[in-house]
Amino acid sequence: MNLNEMSLRELQDLQKQIARTIDGYQERQKREALAKLNETARALGFTIEELLGQKPEKATRKPAEAKYRHPENPEMTWSGRGRKPTWFADALARGASPEDFLVK
Repeated sequence: MNLNEMSLRELQDLQKQIARTIDGYQERQKREALAKLNETARALGFTIEELLGQKPEKATRKPAEAKYRHPENPEMTWSGRGRKPTWFADALARGASPEDFLVK
């Protein structure tokens, strides 16, 4: 490949290809290095986070969907998890059944 015989467009395309190839190479090297570090840490009974003094990320979960709905105010809902809302507990105390408030 003779670079002096290439057009500007060909040289620019080659430059982009080289940049992508370099980026890919660096990412592969990082992944391999991280895998080796993880393996060594595990062999010693640690995690990378412990060795670096980082806290592991907490898994977040989406809020639970509403299972029960207030009969007069549809904006008042409850997923059935945690403390019962006052409106739900009061209705049960008056003799209502949880099935009366199920979201349909």
